Amino acid sequence: MSRRWSVVWRCRAVMLALVVVIGTDLPAGAADPMTIGFDISLTGGLAANGKAALLATQIWAEDINAKGGLIGRPVKLLYYDDQSNPALVPGILTKLLDVDKVDLLLGGNGTNLVAPGLPLAIDRKLMFLSLFALDVNSEFHYDRYFSMIPSGGEHPKEGFLAPYFALAGRLTPKPRTLALTGADAEFSKNAMEGTRSLAKRAGIEIIYDKAYPPATIDFTPIARAISAANADLVVVCSYPTDTVGMIRAVHEVGLKARMFGGGMVGLQTTAFKTQLGPLMNGIVNYDFWLPWAHFASEEAKSFLKTYQAKSPEQQIDQLGYYLPPFAFARMQVLQQAVEATKSLDSGQLADYLRTHSFDTVVGTVKFGPTGEWAEMRVLEVQFQGVQGNAIDQFRTPDTEAILYPDAEKTGTLREPYQDAQH
Repeated sequence: MSRRWSVVWRCRAVMLALVVVIGTDLPAGAADPMTIGFDISLTGGLAANGKAALLATQIWAEDINAKGGLIGRPVKLLYYDDQSNPALVPGILTKLLDVDKVDLLLGGNGTNLVAPGLPLAIDRKLMFLSLFALDVNSEFHYDRYFSMIPSGGEHPKEGFLAPYFALAGRLTPKPRTLALTGADAEFSKNAMEGTRSLAKRAGIEIIYDKAYPPATIDFTPIARAISAANADLVVVCSYPTDTVGMIRAVHEVGLKARMFGGGMVGLQTTAFKTQLGPLMNGIVNYDFWLPWAHFASEEAKSFLKTYQAKSPEQQIDQLGYYLPPFAFARMQVLQQAVEATKSLDSGQLADYLRTHSFDTVVGTVKFGPTGEWAEMRVLEVQFQGVQGNAIDQFRTPDTEAILYPDAEKTGTLREPYQDAQH
């Protein structure tokens, strides 16, 4: 990055990143605080997820400070609102490093917001621990990058959609065609790339494959084109606002398909569940964590109880099933690495993260060669029997049945999509 653009990014971050907050009040006379900096989406399309992730991170900070801090130092969180805008990220991270002088820098939430920060981390040789970023290190192979997202395994881009294709492979007769769409942005590109590989391996022909501009508002023409393709399977790789627009559009045009969904971000979050209600019925989509899954530990449920006691007054995701457990787990991973190495040095921390496993509220986490999880742990679910928009129906497995993996199964696939809507 040129010096001119570096200055521009810093100025934009100061002007446009509207929120800088210290996460924890520190007692008088405390040791020098350990400052952890990051960007987070508090406004824009990813705000619902960002606010939930922030509360989980604050709960961790409160907990660790109540126990005396991290390696003898109280923790302070320092963050800026990236407004769900990737263009703001480099400037925000530069300010955190050069002006605020944070001790540790973390990545933001979401592929589109993590990707623009990774080159800066590489340039500064920083350990960079991100949240829910899909294989952004696939081209860089930076050995100090790590991602808290279950779509890991040998091929993370494929891991994200692999459960969808596992279910499709059990259909009789076998599906033969697929329609694929997503935004022309980092997350969708990576997810769509994985989808193409999985389809090829399964012998499924992709008969519609088009990306739409990130600023798209009207999804009806896209839904009509997909419907006209008459594919057996429809995979949409979308961020929350796109997800809502696409679902409303496919209902308007009366889409017919064996399965519809796959990579739609947003349906995991309470605000979007209650907004869409019955429009979600029949959709087969990914999820990462649900309290009725067998892997939901007592520690995780205890954390969730703490989160849910705080979330209503902050008017954020009340259930907190999606990002909060992983945001809290990310901080547990960081905590364990810092405590084990007794260091904030990026090299030492990265070495430890690469070579050890971590006990967290989402289970044991181990990172693979590119910083993704060594094992894929993605759920595939289907929304069934959603009635109205009340929140309490989403507190049980009745409306969100786990279909994959078999060890976590709580329901049976209903298809085709147009029949499963009722």
